[in-house]
Amino acid sequence: MIIRPFLRRPQLHRLGRFATGRSAALFLASIALGAGPARSQTPAEPTADRVVVTSKLDEDRNQIVPSLGATEYRISRNQIDAQSQGVNAPFNQVILRAPGVAGDSFGQLHVRGEHANLQYRINDVLLPEGISGFGQELDPRFLASVSLINGSLPAQFGFRTAGIVDIQTKTGTEAKGGELSLYGGSFDTLRTSFASSGSAGKWSYFLTGSYFHSALGIESPTGSSRPIHDDTDQAKGFGYASYLIDSTSRISLFLSASVSSFQIPNSPGQEAAFGLTGVPSFDSAKLNERQFEKNYYVILAYQKSWSNLNLQLAAFGRYSKTLFKPDPIGDLVFNGVASQVDRSIGSTGFQADASYTLNDQNTLRAGAIVTVERARAKSFVSVFPADDTGAQASTDPFTIVDGSRKTGVFYGLYLQDEWKPFRNFTVNFGARFDVVSAYVNETQLSPRVNVTYELSPATTLHAGYARYFTPPPLELVKNETLGKFVGTTNQPEVFDNSPVKSERSHYFDLGITQKVLPGWEIGVDGYYKIARNQLDDGQFGQALILSPFNYRKGKVYGVEVTSTYQNGGFSAYANFAFSKAQGKDLVSGQFLFARDELDYIRNHAVFLDHDQTYTISAGVSYKLNETRVSADLLFGSGLRRGFANTEKLPAYYPVNLGVEQGFKVPGVGKFKARFDVVNVFNQIFQLRDGSGIGVGAAQFGAHRGFYGGIAYEFGGTKAVARPGK
Repeated sequence: MIIRPFLRRPQLHRLGRFATGRSAALFLASIALGAGPARSQTPAEPTADRVVVTSKLDEDRNQIVPSLGATEYRISRNQIDAQSQGVNAPFNQVILRAPGVAGDSFGQLHVRGEHANLQYRINDVLLPEGISGFGQELDPRFLASVSLINGSLPAQFGFRTAGIVDIQTKTGTEAKGGELSLYGGSFDTLRTSFASSGSAGKWSYFLTGSYFHSALGIESPTGSSRPIHDDTDQAKGFGYASYLIDSTSRISLFLSASVSSFQIPNSPGQEAAFGLTGVPSFDSAKLNERQFEKNYYVILAYQKSWSNLNLQLAAFGRYSKTLFKPDPIGDLVFNGVASQVDRSIGSTGFQADASYTLNDQNTLRAGAIVTVERARAKSFVSVFPADDTGAQASTDPFTIVDGSRKTGVFYGLYLQDEWKPFRNFTVNFGARFDVVSAYVNETQLSPRVNVTYELSPATTLHAGYARYFTPPPLELVKNETLGKFVGTTNQPEVFDNSPVKSERSHYFDLGITQKVLPGWEIGVDGYYKIARNQLDDGQFGQALILSPFNYRKGKVYGVEVTSTYQNGGFSAYANFAFSKAQGKDLVSGQFLFARDELDYIRNHAVFLDHDQTYTISAGVSYKLNETRVSADLLFGSGLRRGFANTEKLPAYYPVNLGVEQGFKVPGVGKFKARFDVVNVFNQIFQLRDGSGIGVGAAQFGAHRGFYGGIAYEFGGTKAVARPGK
């Protein structure tokens, strides 16, 4: 755990103001490259100028929205390359290596006992939410680094507050060239990709794209190494372009597109539960359920820096669509209902953030964000007639059409002051005001305060309090017309359907970071959250789309211990987390539950379905010249299961190994070859067993897999290190 209190560097800023001249630019660039002071002008001067100006603007942008006493765990490009499968792994595998992150089926992430509630940012600009979440939409290939920021967050972070996934992208200023790669192996895995970056004049760019196919698109429901009907095809693209207006301002453009298709895996040997005219029998191994997902977003950002003022303005837009297609015959035979579900959301918004240095003791920060979301849901539900007891009354189905449209508007304002009353002691205090107008209209003023004290150059303490306001995801709210399904095999047992409300919580955080030896750092952090209208999500139906609901009250607390070590080519990390997450009394979306479960939860505090008591991630790697070997481990004590989540699944601990070798082919160029073994000991483990609150089906972790690939690098120049947060 790397706690990074924000410290101003007045000497660097003063130097940066005079670094617009060519000689100062070359001097700073030579230091960054480790080459010593420049002695003469060379044809590379324009590139050196651009590197310095870009680095200075990156540093200024980091001053606008720093973590300011919150807990920040930074995953470097080196750690991403060293993890199992490197950049060929799904994005969620990168975040799973951070402390306090528990994995789940469908690539879901749970940070500090929360279900989702993650906010994603690219170069400090908010990414609007999509229906399928960003976990698998983002590609590790365009990451320069990624940080997970959580704990007591400063006032600039609102709405999604379990964690901030802060992504810093690659840029064409850092390195020119590109890469073509081919990677594949077990489960019919094939991934092809390209990346290209460069700069010309005041322009720089980075582009990447990939195609992925696998016969293990979703976790196996049976534990088989070859699940039936589980193919996936995914195409992704990302582009970044930046234009330097002058040495103090630039415009940046981000574009992304992702299109995916999934087969829903089958469980053979199921017995028919309903009769269907003309269908005497049906083999459950031949079901043909499928899901299609599309995600697109665009961001345009403008940054300007004056002597004491830094500003970033951004406009963004996003479109996300998920379509679930049932097996119209098989689903009726086994479930009594076949639902085609079509959901989409379009989001547009504007974000403004600024920082102003008043004096050596005070830096003010303020900002605003406005997001308009338009959600659409439509379903075609085939059902059978049912009698008063709910039993099937006819073998002839009919179709019910249901749909809804809703526009939601989200406003947020914040103001805060970073105050340094004396040396090594920083207080960041402020507040944000949020307004939500969606299915319900709600507001909240949320005070925030963080204190950071450097006891010594090796020891840092921090403590904080934050008031949080978390609205439900508009695109996931299930707004069905329940009366349409009375007298059918899709009639709910409970007809109560109170609207889903925003969660309101108090969050406390306390931690310490100790540098034990050069390169070795240890951190301990504890947190405690008490909530009203605790939000949770679950899968209630065949489609892989979650539905939110509220517990009347909730409680989440835990402790994290983390350690990182770096010495030359050797690096290692280890994270341990203890967590408890509970809720009591369901007060919205009651129709999603059975009556006996509702009654039990009304009188008992139950564990949330994503609660995992112990979580561990660890890894080691060693790089010598062009050779890197690595190993990592993910341990989970098991997610919840059973009636009202009263039980838990067994622990799991897959181990992964990898090796990467770089080499040159004379007359051709530079190559990198990689080989990975995932789940070395072939541990068969369950993430879910199909029971528990909001759990749709059983899911098993992947069996042992062997993967390999080769990448060709072309036209490259050595990357220049960028300033971190």
